[in-house]
Parts: sequence; structure tokens; C-alpha cells
Amino acid sequence: MTEVRADEEAASQSIEQHLYQRLSKVIDPELGRSITDMGMIVSIEAVPRAQSDEDSLAAYDVVVQVELTVKGCPLSETITNQIKGAVASYPDARLTPHIEVSSMSKEKLSHLVEGLKEARRTNPFSKKGVKTRIFAIASGKGGVGKSSVTANLAAAFAALGYDTAAIDADIYGFSLPGIFGVHTQPTNLNGMLMPVTAWGVKLMSIGMFTGADRAILWRGPRLQRSLEQFLSDVWWGEPDVLLLDLAPGTGDMAISVAQTLPNAELVVVTTPQPSASDVAVRAGLVALQVPMKVRGVVENMSWFDHDGEHLHIFGEGGGERVSERLSEALHYEVPLLAQLPLETDVRTTAESGRPVVLNDEGALDSSELARSFTKLAKSLMS
Repeated sequence: MTEVRADEEAASQSIEQHLYQRLSKVIDPELGRSITDMGMIVSIEAVPRAQSDEDSLAAYDVVVQVELTVKGCPLSETITNQIKGAVASYPDARLTPHIEVSSMSKEKLSHLVEGLKEARRTNPFSKKGVKTRIFAIASGKGGVGKSSVTANLAAAFAALGYDTAAIDADIYGFSLPGIFGVHTQPTNLNGMLMPVTAWGVKLMSIGMFTGADRAILWRGPRLQRSLEQFLSDVWWGEPDVLLLDLAPGTGDMAISVAQTLPNAELVVVTTPQPSASDVAVRAGLVALQVPMKVRGVVENMSWFDHDGEHLHIFGEGGGERVSERLSEALHYEVPLLAQLPLETDVRTTAESGRPVVLNDEGALDSSELARSFTKLAKSLMS
């Protein structure tokens, strides 16, 4: 009897050890780290249960005690489902998972956050060897659809499988939360913020904190500090792509981006008419003053389709003019990357809280506009 009990205990311990190894491959979706590395798995207990002679595999109830980073963690269901899957798919026994969820103590959470901050310390995107491609979306004037281009480009990147992040750096006219349907604030882990994820994109915007009806009156150093906080005090992980939706013009935020993220590439958005393209050139010429490459030009609202005809409501040639003038001034090719049509769906779908390039399931839509953004995303990564 004693030998049987010893054999059962040894089998249970073996299962528990193997399960711990399997759970080390479960990654926290927000922090991008293994749940075992972060101390989220408190204990694993495999308890044998009775089985019939017909069962070829031994049966166990497995109790996994999990401590999430915060109470009411928005992704707790995702994490627990992954744990259940790792337990239930164990090949050498028939395991029934039982997940007991609680939250970390203040002391444990503080220790975890300090360790994460110690590993990163400062702006993670300015470090040598960083692989994140950074695109700052700029325009010379408002009303050209810059935020719409940013949002749909980010959604296209995410739908193509890129780990995608976006910062609403237009402090005065933040638009991304509305386009992505975000109505919640980022999770605060002892002073470190978790970006809100919507439609596959990690998002951060001052609009998540202030409410859309409050004016922002920041200038100079405080404005630059807001960007530094979005970069340094938010846990982004290691995204493949980071997009920044800049305020129109060539003001403080554009210069701050260039100083804080010298590896960023500028994408200039314009509309076809001369009044827009002339000021768009000024936005691109910021690159003469700061070490930032202009990646290319996007012409938005190029035409409106009506009864099979392209109606050029805002004229023609603005994108080409900006491309040519920037190429001449900067002494390298600044291509016209895309010409995007004027479509009412861009507005109506965005007002419902979904980028227009995505369908209801979050996959890329079959529309011509979605194909244009897909082509744009691929060209930027080439």
C-alpha cells in the first residue's frame, strides 16, 4: 500500500513538473512575458482520480493556482483559457483542469513592475538594435484624413500578422480612441501602463484619460514629456510596427518625435488640391532640420467614385507635387506611396468604432480600399 502511494505521488510530481514546463510557453498578452517567469503560477497539484479498467490513460484532477497582475484583469479569460488548453492537451494522462484565480499582492506586483522597468529603464524604441519599424504620420494641415490613414494603416498591419502599436500623438485633436471604439482607460500596474488593445492594435492616447469634450492646453516641455511618458511609462513589449499620429503642421510634437525617435520614418499625408499639398511639403521639410527620413507621401481623397466615374472633387496631382518637391529638397527619392479614394464608409464605419479596412470579424475586408491599405503597409515594410 505504501509503495502504491509512493508511485502515485511520484507520478503526480512528474505531471506537475511537466505542466510547469508547458505553462512556461503561455505568454501574458499584455506584458509579452511567460506567466511562469512573472510568478503568476503559484502552484500546480495533480490529484489521481478513479478510472475504469477500460481507460488506457491515468486520470487526474489538476488544480492550478494563478495570480494575475491586477484584480479584474481584462485579459484574465484569455490567460485562463490558455492554461486550460495547456493542461487538457497533456498527452500522457487524462487531465481535468481546475483554475483558481486571484490577484498578486501589492508587494509582489511592485517587485514584478520594478523588474520590468529595470530591464527597460528608458524609451525602448531608441535603443541600439531595436527592430521596431516606426512611422510618424504627418500632415501640413488638418482635415486631410491623417488620423483615418493612421488608424486604417495600423489595422491593416495588425491584420497582416504584425505586432502593431499606435500612439495618438495629436494631443489637441486625438481621434484614434473613437475610430477604434475604445472607451476604457489603460490598466495601471503600479505606475506602468498597459496599452489598450482594440482590433489587434495596442493603443495609447491622451483621449483615454481626459474625455473627448475637454480641451488640452499643453505647450513646449510638457508636450514633449507627454510623448516621453507614452514611450517610457507604457509597456509596449517588442512590436514589429509603431505608428504615431502627429498633430498637423510642423510644431512642437513633430520636433519632439524627431528628437525622441531619431529612427522614425515620416509619412506625409496630403489631399490633391494645391492649398493642401503646399503645406504638406512644409511638414516633410522638417526632415531638413532633424535626423528623420521621409519615407513617402500618401494622397488621400484622390477621387470619388460615382456611376463608374472617378470624380476629382479636390483636383488632381497634389501627391505627385509633394513627392517631387520633397525629393528635390531632400536629395533622395520620396515616392508617392498610395492614392486613396474618398469614401463615405471611412467616416460611417469609424464612427461605429471600427477601422474601415476590417470586416466585423476583424479580418481584412475585401474592398478596394482595404487592398490599397494592405499594399501600402507591405510597401512600407519592404
